[in-house]
Amino acid sequence: MAINCSTCSNSTVSLSSVRLESRSPRIFSLNFNSSQNGSSPRKPFLRIVSANATPKARFIARRKESVWVRQLGRPLIEYMSLPASQYSVLDAERIERIDDNTFRCYVYRFNFFAFEVCPVLLVKVEEQPNGCCIKLLSCKLEGSPMVVAQNEKFDASMVNYISCDSSQNNSSEQQLTSDAVIEVSIDVPFAFSAIPVQALESTGSRILEQILALMLPRFMAQLVKDYQAWASGDASRQPLGTGEI
Repeated sequence: MAINCSTCSNSTVSLSSVRLESRSPRIFSLNFNSSQNGSSPRKPFLRIVSANATPKARFIARRKESVWVRQLGRPLIEYMSLPASQYSVLDAERIERIDDNTFRCYVYRFNFFAFEVCPVLLVKVEEQPNGCCIKLLSCKLEGSPMVVAQNEKFDASMVNYISCDSSQNNSSEQQLTSDAVIEVSIDVPFAFSAIPVQALESTGSRILEQILALMLPRFMAQLVKDYQAWASGDASRQPLGTGEI
């Protein structure tokens, strides 16, 4: 299987505090004290005041895709029970095997506002009784320089459960299902600071949904084609895809 300033003209100055503000995540407060009675003024000191943490945006998408598969000489449940070491990578242009149950996947390039993004996923396959679970181990962003700069500023998770209905083992057709969830949490880059977080989250979630809507049907079609080859006696486990959308 397979991210004021104020001036004063008085000669005697008494400033209890002058606040210098920064757009950075921390605010600096510079305090002065000058004496009214002739004593030596105290030296100014610099105090760091905590500010709000960098705002985060959260994107989430889920899609469930099912297809009916006509059973051939070898049942679908046997195909779904193959060990990960016997999985075909399905598409050698986009998926490469790292070891028996670990794969690197190159997702399609897409645009997020004016920036190009290409996620590269490292996933692990965990075998289950009626299929498998694909879990994200890590994600690296490629594309525009600003996008690449976010690689240390986001967290991502993904699970994709692939299964067939074991109650239909004696049927001529069985239902094959892929149920995927993707979630991304990212520090909002300065370039997007003027955009409301809600708008960023809506756009990001919509893009993730579009990626799933594009990838899952294609993935399922390749899976069915691979099952048909396996059930017909082809043990080569050669990739089937060409990398095209």
